[in-house]
Amino acid sequence: MQNLQNELIDLLKHEDNLVIDGHLNKNKIVELALKVEPQLISLLIKNETFKKHFFQEVENVLVFDKIKFQRFVNNKSFLPDSYTAFKNKIGLITNDDDLDNFISTSNEVVLAWPHKDCVLEGGQTKEDQKRNEIFWNETLAPDSVDRLLDAKALTNFKKFDKDGEHKVTDLNGDENLIIKGNNLLALASLLKTHRGKIKLIYIDPPYNTGNDGFNYNDSFNHSSWLTFMKNRLILAKKLLKEDGVIFVQCDDNEQAYLKILMDEIFYRENFIANLIWEKKTGASDAKEIATITEFSIIFSKNKEKVTFSKNTKSYDLNRYKLKDKFYDKRGQYYIDNLDRGGLQYSDSLNYGITCPDGSVTFPNGRSVFLNDGWIWKWSKKKIEWAIENEFIEFRESKSKESGWSVCYKNYLFVDNENNPIERSAPHKNLITGILNTHASSEINKLFGSKVFATPKPEKLLETIIDLSTKENDIVLDYHLGSGTTSAVAHKLKRKYIGIEQMDYIETVAVERLKMVINGEQGGISKNVNWQGGGSFIYAELMQYNQKYINSIQNAETKDQIITVWNEMQDTAFLSYQFDKKTFNERLDAFKTAPIEEMKQYLVEVLDKNQLYVNYSEINDETFKVSQEDKELNKQFYSKK
Repeated sequence: MQNLQNELIDLLKHEDNLVIDGHLNKNKIVELALKVEPQLISLLIKNETFKKHFFQEVENVLVFDKIKFQRFVNNKSFLPDSYTAFKNKIGLITNDDDLDNFISTSNEVVLAWPHKDCVLEGGQTKEDQKRNEIFWNETLAPDSVDRLLDAKALTNFKKFDKDGEHKVTDLNGDENLIIKGNNLLALASLLKTHRGKIKLIYIDPPYNTGNDGFNYNDSFNHSSWLTFMKNRLILAKKLLKEDGVIFVQCDDNEQAYLKILMDEIFYRENFIANLIWEKKTGASDAKEIATITEFSIIFSKNKEKVTFSKNTKSYDLNRYKLKDKFYDKRGQYYIDNLDRGGLQYSDSLNYGITCPDGSVTFPNGRSVFLNDGWIWKWSKKKIEWAIENEFIEFRESKSKESGWSVCYKNYLFVDNENNPIERSAPHKNLITGILNTHASSEINKLFGSKVFATPKPEKLLETIIDLSTKENDIVLDYHLGSGTTSAVAHKLKRKYIGIEQMDYIETVAVERLKMVINGEQGGISKNVNWQGGGSFIYAELMQYNQKYINSIQNAETKDQIITVWNEMQDTAFLSYQFDKKTFNERLDAFKTAPIEEMKQYLVEVLDKNQLYVNYSEINDETFKVSQEDKELNKQFYSKK
């Protein structure tokens, strides 16, 4: 194989357009091959060795095998003095005789540590941007686990209350927290302050469906997603109280695998339930079998110690104390009308109901059906069942054209003495009536537009938080998104911690919580009589190498990338494997690479253990930590 490589080098080195600074440009060669450029093909086909090696005869026509040629040229031992020489790593190969020497001789062996895989949640700046990741599954610098997951310094502290934004001067360890930064590293940092203190963890992570912000550029997206989840769930378990619980939202795409993963981490005996949420009433967009549900997989840290609220309710009992209350063998109920206004015409609900005097009534007490936006709340089949089982009441009405109001009994979870009925929650694990359209409506009302693609309804989070916590318990969401979990926890008088690394944490989640403090009346506010108040602290993980990754990903031109490189080589922490001198000597060749490859190379040479500043190193002058931040960090980490 080496002779074949030397022969190819001798053939190509005389072509001026393939040479830079006296060296063959590997990128250019590959580019021309993939384009099947006539000049390159002519050179190869005239050489009997390469004609035999890279061409196949198909019906008396020679066809160039550009993939085989690309593999050959990209072999690490071909042009080893090119600017890509620093990427000499051990990796998997295909069973191809031409690649026998793919693993080249090296004096160093780089440890490929799977735990560091998926440290980064990608480079998106918007929840739905779908950026192609450029550093999944890479070999990272082989420092110890402890260094990567050491507690990180925090910066940009702000306090928000009814009087607005304030400078933080003191921390007492009992604040509501919103933290911007990589959630794996933030979770590891919280171990120093909140180990064993969290009562409820709720997360709504990326579902790995290709339709969310968790996007890949490789073929290992399933295993990468599970690794991504596992690394964080291991830390999450350590943060839970002994009687704590975790709810992980997911859909059909990964829920079976996620359950097995959580069995491993939390142990099967601590499984509580698979909570089913009916998020929509139809799935006309389904390509195969329509599904309208999502799941919350629930585990406890210690099932023998966990307790759930027995007074789970669908309705606020105080809301009906001044209204008539009725009783039957099923318990207390109130009367609700069976028609609903403001909806579009529906064929399935276009029918009349026979009243006790034999007359027929239509929605809104009409004597005939009118397509005026009023329809029955239930289907005809369900109505017939409800009448038979005495769930329906007919009431004479002078205000209705037909003379009748059709009502149904809306039961409360209390007995005839107005005491809560003991229920084995959460075994009633089907949530209906809380549609995802409610969540979109809530966000739109707050912000005046759709600022987040996949929020969750406040009522859903109220159900979960009310079920598993009491006032002043701590609720953690490390995929904070639009901030629903923290907003609901705030209204329910729970303490909370929210973590998010995307930029919308400031424009959506923080702004939403400011509205909550000011008494906004969306979501569950009216049902819980929310009047505003409270406060929270915002802080960010202090970036170091991460700021260079952000600059690389945001670069739009090659000149901008080179500008970032010039800054990196002076101040960034680079991988110990990287030869900066050799790289700069080949800089002209580097500039000929496609822009995405340029970004990939620069991200890879950064030491990922230095993405953020370690708390233990805040006194190192290299990081230029302010005295104010030093003091606040000492307060934060001392309040255990």
